[in-house]
Order: sequence, then structure tokens, then C-alpha cells
Amino acid sequence: MKESTNQIAVRLMNLYRAAHVIDGGWAAVNPVLVAEGGDAVIQEIKKLPTGEMLAMHISELRAGKIPMDSVNPELLPYGGMMGVHFAELDADARFENNDLDSLIAELEKFTPTLESIERIKKLPFVLQFGDRWTMGVRDALHSRPEFAARWKTVHDTARAYELWDRASDVLSWQPTERIRAEVQADLPEYETYLPMFEDAGMELLSKLRTYVASV
Repeated sequence: MKESTNQIAVRLMNLYRAAHVIDGGWAAVNPVLVAEGGDAVIQEIKKLPTGEMLAMHISELRAGKIPMDSVNPELLPYGGMMGVHFAELDADARFENNDLDSLIAELEKFTPTLESIERIKKLPFVLQFGDRWTMGVRDALHSRPEFAARWKTVHDTARAYELWDRASDVLSWQPTERIRAEVQADLPEYETYLPMFEDAGMELLSKLRTYVASV
């Protein structure tokens, strides 16, 4: 059976988001995006979460603005958390001793709660990275690997709460084909992070899967 433009859009979005784990990386993914991302598919892509970013990425590839084995750092999926060093985007961000001391103090007492996340987000050094705070601090800690595992816990906790809120919102909406496609495209992330909430997270994930199948 021939794929609909919506199905192609979702498949290309999944490729885009998984480029960091696909054999060959962007060199393997980009030709597929260009070949299958026709105008009608692009319109469907734009309806998906982060779809505007993927549409812009395909446009840049078609225009020859970037090599076929590359991606504009500003258009990386997941804010770049899955494959690029923030230092490439903001090489001027550096730790001062008091910055590091404050962050270490929070990391040492960190618990996977929203309150802990909010305290870290309010640290002056963290604030400078704006919406990309998890990636910015991660790369600032690149030369201090002893803190890398702790920071990954912070990132995973923050992302889990974001997805919990998004999933709760989605389940309050009337199911439509467009929303179903959006949730389906995001399921890999939901499946990664919602289990952090144990039984409550698995119950919410089950509701999302039912939601996807309801249209």
C-alpha cells in the first residue's frame, strides 16, 4: 500500500531525529530527506513537532548551503543534545570558580525532582544558555568528566518532566489524525523518559499508545 504524505513526513521526521544513531549518520540520512521530502511532504512535516526545523534543514540541503553529510548546528534535533558539542555554538561560555562551586553544590544534593531542576536553572551560569541550558552546561563540563554522569541525570530528569507535561496536555485534546501523527513521531522520546516516573509513567505511556491508535 502506498504511503500517504503524512506517513512519509512522520518517517522522515523519525530519520531526522535518529541520525545520531544511524550507520553513516547525516551522510546516510540527508539524501533520503532530499529525495523523499517533496513539497507536499514538507507541508505535512511542518505540522509535526520541530517540523519547521526539519523543513529548513531540507531546504538548506537542496540549496547547497550545507554539505550532504552535514547539518546546521542550529537545526539539530533535540536541541543538539544527541551529537554536537555546545562549544561549537558558543565557545565563549566558560566556568569561573564560583560558577563551578555553585553548580557542584547543586549536583551533589540533586534529587530527580522538579524543585531540584528549578534550582539549577536559576544559577547565573546556567541562565546564560537560555533554552539550551542542558546542552550548554554539558559541554562546559566536557573537561570535567567526573561530573558528566551527574549532569546526564539532570538532563534526563528535566526532559522527563517536560514530556510528562506535554503528554498530559495531549491527552486532554480531542484525537485527530494530525495530533496522532505528532504523538507517534514523539513516541520514542516518551518511551525513553516517561518510565522514569515508574508506574505512573508507564500508565501515561500506555494512554499515549491508546491515543495514537484511536484515530
